[in-house]
Amino acid sequence: MSDKHVHDENCNHDHDHDHEHEELTLTLTDEDGNDVEMVLVETFDVGDKLYALLLERGNPEADGYIMRLEEEEDGMVLANIEDEAEWKAVEKAYEELVSNSEEG
Repeated sequence: MSDKHVHDENCNHDHDHDHEHEELTLTLTDEDGNDVEMVLVETFDVGDKLYALLLERGNPEADGYIMRLEEEEDGMVLANIEDEAEWKAVEKAYEELVSNSEEG
């Protein structure tokens, strides 16, 4: 019997080691027309919508952005959150997410 084990989507057990994940980067254009390279750090659900936390690549001091992810024919696209009630719900959910990760 072989001791080799292939780790893939059919692997049905907990792992005690990390797999390297490729970071997802994308380019956004800021309000001044400058291209800014962003990294997708986290996604989270609020109700039936999906949101993404984006941070500027290579600039840990920069503010992050939270944007709504919407599915279109060509795939997922980012959308600004323009509704104040939606923003407050997303902000609250994100704060809870951060609080829970700090406790754990």
